[in-house]
Amino acid sequence: MTTNAQHTTDDPATGTALTVLVTGATGRTGSRVAQAARAAGHTVRAASRSGEVRFDWNERSTWDHALHGADAASLAYLPDVGAPGAADAVGALARRAAELGVRHLVLLSARGEDQAHATERALADSGVARWTVVRASWFMQNFSEGPLVEGLRAGELVFPAGEVLEPFVDVRDIADVVVAVLAAGERYAGRIIEVSGARPLSFRDAVAELAAASGRPLAYVPVGAREYGASLTEFGVPESEVEFLIELFETNLDGRNAHVSDGVREVLGREPREFSDFVREAVEAGAWKD
Repeated sequence: MTTNAQHTTDDPATGTALTVLVTGATGRTGSRVAQAARAAGHTVRAASRSGEVRFDWNERSTWDHALHGADAASLAYLPDVGAPGAADAVGALARRAAELGVRHLVLLSARGEDQAHATERALADSGVARWTVVRASWFMQNFSEGPLVEGLRAGELVFPAGEVLEPFVDVRDIADVVVAVLAAGERYAGRIIEVSGARPLSFRDAVAELAAASGRPLAYVPVGAREYGASLTEFGVPESEVEFLIELFETNLDGRNAHVSDGVREVLGREPREFSDFVREAVEAGAWKD
């Protein structure tokens, strides 16, 4: 993937404080990006459907206010970067951002997700001065936040991952990478950076670590993608979204991601956070208490 965008002479120098738009700023990754950007001295425009700056991917009337005056933006598309409609929405937002003078867009994407490639291309082809894609492995925080937590609190994780290995990544590492990329000027422009944790684990091994650290009996129950999709339908997830998720589980969880990526080391100059440290901190925070 290459970019035809030209560097503009009014770009802020590397290390200059920026005004950064963060979409999905109340979510697992967006909240950490906002926190890391503030800690680095940047002005953060925290945007979400119900946040301090209103932003909705499905309501284009909310885009201009969120983008106006921003130097850069961290983009997280909901429900998923590879979902139907993601490429059109991200491409349209990126083009509008370029028109409004936003100079650098960083898109959160997923390792091994073929469905996300069209969205990544839409960003690259948008004409924005600089773009970067950060492809992440499965989040550690998916075990402690979000829809899987209820099952773990009840004693089991039912999920269609079989015995596949995954180097789970801490979302704080993703956030640190995104902020470092935005602050680095041209260095990561036109790049795809893959980030992961330090060691591959099976979901069964991950649940075993949660059980050992929490002192609770926890089980991992692998199921087929179709069976899991049926349970999502019962919980009221729209049929079109369920079909996309089934396809995603059948492809992305086939073992293609059972390797470590070096993006955290490249960008931050340190090792990724350890899964065992995440588990210990989550236990201390009461993540899996009844």
